[in-house]
Amino acid sequence: MSVPHSRTSLVASLRRTRNTATPTVAGSPPYRSARKQEHRFSSQRLSSTLRSQGALELSVHKEEFVSKLLNRKWALRSPATQIHQIMVSNLYREQGDAFDNVSFVNIQQPSLGKSLVAENHCQPSFYVVRDDLLHPLVNGNKARKLDALLPLLEHNSVTDVVACGGCQSAHAAAVERGLKSHLLLRGEQPETLTGYNLISTMYGNVRYVPRSLYAKREEMLAMHANKVAGSDGSIVSLGELLEASFSNQGFGEQSVQVATRTYAESEKKVVIINEGAGDAVGLLGAIRLVEYLSQEHLFGRNQALKVIVDAGTGTTAIGLGLGAVCLGLPWKVTAVMLADTIEGYRQKEKSLISEFRVSFNLPDLDQLLSKGRGVVHWVERSLPRKFGKALKGEVEKCQRIARDTGVLVDPVYTLAAWELGMQFSREEGAKAVMLHTGGTLGMFGLAQRYRSYFQMLNE
Repeated sequence: MSVPHSRTSLVASLRRTRNTATPTVAGSPPYRSARKQEHRFSSQRLSSTLRSQGALELSVHKEEFVSKLLNRKWALRSPATQIHQIMVSNLYREQGDAFDNVSFVNIQQPSLGKSLVAENHCQPSFYVVRDDLLHPLVNGNKARKLDALLPLLEHNSVTDVVACGGCQSAHAAAVERGLKSHLLLRGEQPETLTGYNLISTMYGNVRYVPRSLYAKREEMLAMHANKVAGSDGSIVSLGELLEASFSNQGFGEQSVQVATRTYAESEKKVVIINEGAGDAVGLLGAIRLVEYLSQEHLFGRNQALKVIVDAGTGTTAIGLGLGAVCLGLPWKVTAVMLADTIEGYRQKEKSLISEFRVSFNLPDLDQLLSKGRGVVHWVERSLPRKFGKALKGEVEKCQRIARDTGVLVDPVYTLAAWELGMQFSREEGAKAVMLHTGGTLGMFGLAQRYRSYFQMLNE
């Protein structure tokens, strides 16, 4: 890589400057003192230049690494997604309920790129990345987590996947790709199947697991995977498949066709997917999304952003944070904690980044990360509660948002991110960008669980 000046040429330039220094005059400091000051100034220039050269080399290294990382097959044909801008009425107040007398306007084709930097709205606003529109059933962060995973499983002739989650978790995508899904759902079977629970039952093999057994997820998944594999099948490590795919630098059309031809003739090959697709491979789709959003005609690479996301397992937030760090973007990822403590999320972040480092052979990844600070800023929800619980009045808030903007959010996940977007919209400096994580079919399940809340919509 070429740089404007080498260290040798810079030192020679400084020497020439030193040799032509202005002589001292009466009343001025001694010449030796002036030489010391000049030498100090020269050293500072040299140090500054070397630091800038090192930063440039690291920047190029980051981009090369991300390019290599994303050179693979994807489930989504394109990382493209719609971006809307939500204008918040000036009646929004810091005190009291944020939704008192508030209204929204959705600008579906906002000014981005260079216009984004130039604009200076007096009215508060934030942007929404509409990943909820990626697919009618499997959208949002689930689609991003599976973006790199599903082609990886297809390429390696995997026949079955074993996964787990809550009753309204979105697990149907694997079946659409020709894989057999075996789903372990926490709790009891509802009286009437609806939402994602209905879709999962139509597409996959569903079993309901007592909460006491579900608490030991790893053991539960391993036992069920052994049953699915049987005596003639095998359980394949997802981590090993991922490491091999990176070492072999992707896979072409020909190899995929070969894998497809032998698919029906092969023995059962079973892969375990952690809860919420919380594996290193699940980070790749989020990193791909960050690269897409950082294009100059969208948010660019110089605009400071506050990226907001709701956090279940935290995988999506960690992927977004890693993507921003690896690309050297001035983006701060803030995740609203919904299912764990801050200690639990920080441990998850540490564990996933460690798995990511091993999977992609990155012993020097720490050089890209801010030591000890992590890649995600974890925050409490404005009204903390037990995971999965909706509070009185939140369904009406979702209804107001939907009527004003055409954007459907749910009280468990995406409403939490929306509320933080409203808060950030009033702060100066960085633009606020919310990632819509989808999951709106889960509203059908909530309507069963909180009937009185939904009955109030007609009053």
